[in-house]
Amino acid sequence: MSTAAPSSFRVWLLAIRPATLPAAVGPVLVGLGAAIGSGAAFRPDAAVACLAVALLLQIAANLANDLADFRRGADTPDRMGPVRVAAAGLMTERRLEVGIAVVIGVSAVFGLYLAAIGGIGMLVLGALAVVSALAYTGGPWPYGYRGLGEVFVFAFFGLAAVGATAYLQAGRVEAVYLLAAVPMGALITGILIVNNLRDIPTDRAANKRTLAVTFGDGFAKAEYFATLVVAAVVPVSLLAARLAGPAVLLPLLAGLMVPPLVREVRAVGPGSDRRRLNLVLKGTAQLSLVYGVLFAVGMAAPR
Repeated sequence: MSTAAPSSFRVWLLAIRPATLPAAVGPVLVGLGAAIGSGAAFRPDAAVACLAVALLLQIAANLANDLADFRRGADTPDRMGPVRVAAAGLMTERRLEVGIAVVIGVSAVFGLYLAAIGGIGMLVLGALAVVSALAYTGGPWPYGYRGLGEVFVFAFFGLAAVGATAYLQAGRVEAVYLLAAVPMGALITGILIVNNLRDIPTDRAANKRTLAVTFGDGFAKAEYFATLVVAAVVPVSLLAARLAGPAVLLPLLAGLMVPPLVREVRAVGPGSDRRRLNLVLKGTAQLSLVYGVLFAVGMAAPR
């Protein structure tokens, strides 16, 4: 008996990859918390626009990666991750191109509003973020194929997302905003690291030279564990430096989610089923959101 083809809505959901979207939300929340904690008045218009831009650029990046990896032959039948719509024949390249253009166009509307609030610097940052989203696996020099994915993810999901959100609330830049960006950038980089650890065999075959491919399983695992350590250390450091009050330790409660993730990552090795890392990928994205909510509350709380 033949299996019915998925609906168009279902196909677009697969392409958008909703499980990855928490990675776009946490940094915005932390930026808001850091700004409020520094005495800034809450601006709901800027907050909503920042959240919209973050989510839309994450969606654009997901669509662009689906298309670019298909064109470069990285998404083979041996791939262990969730379904990629282009490789599975569920969506044409043209539809993906149109989808990417529409999502970027809508994000540009919100971006222009943020530029009206924050000045030309926000316009430049937005343009760089769009280029970064498209160039991870696309364009003439895909940096994700050259071991630079972690650098760009940390820069844009951490420093840029948290820092810009806080700046648009407060109208100024403070060192504490950038310090608050570090654990969020680390955790979201951890999502990419798990993805690359899972995909070592197929990425190697496609000549996608991620750090995991270049240095192997052990290095990728150490990278991932390091992101968790950074996320634990930064709140303690902020409290010790009196840059935040005791409530900044709230995100350490998210550590309850960590042990099963660590166990699964440690178990991966030669001959093991790397598909088990799909749950770690989803779990790390959820961890980044839970941590982000708690960290935002802790940063916003009175000292």
